[in-house]
Amino acid sequence: MLTHIVCFKYKAETPESDRQEHRTRLRGLRDLGIDGIHNLTVGEDIVRSPRSYDTGLIVIFRDRAALDAYQQDPNHVPVAQFGVSLCDSIVAVDFF
Repeated sequence: MLTHIVCFKYKAETPESDRQEHRTRLRGLRDLGIDGIHNLTVGEDIVRSPRSYDTGLIVIFRDRAALDAYQQDPNHVPVAQFGVSLCDSIVAVDFF
């Protein structure tokens, strides 16, 4: 299994409605039957420290090939682009 973690830091001017829409779209990815996803979790930061990011995504993939396919999946790409438009910073880590 491969763990894919992404953290999103929204621009200060990003309205709460857009933040919630982004989280909703991310959660929706788990229901699309994308091959190779074993689990997908999305959460909003509750600590709100200066070093905190606003939203976290954890996806467990079958293997590296499933992650690579997900990156180009036509259901994932618009959600990723929406996230990029809202964020100052996005960080990720992927590990076995």
